[in-house]
Amino acid sequence: MTLTTDEKREIVTRFGKGDNDTGSTEVQVALLTRRINDLTEHLREHKKDHHSRRGLLMLVGQRRRQLKYLQRKDLDRYRSLIQELGLRR
Repeated sequence: MTLTTDEKREIVTRFGKGDNDTGSTEVQVALLTRRINDLTEHLREHKKDHHSRRGLLMLVGQRRRQLKYLQRKDLDRYRSLIQELGLRR
């Protein structure tokens, strides 16, 4: 359920500008999306886990704010990121 170091490194190299670029908006959104997907699968199995549901809602809000920032700053990067992550169907 948690992100291993290898998975995190793979996401950073895929979405970042370099191998150590963990702070860019694209990397942060990709990591949040991975955590959101994992929590969604967990909540499908454990329907009464309301504490994790609150954490999921907080992660979704954080990702939404990051995406809003990216949309304001660079629309092309925003569009390519949501298309690559499969967001906004």
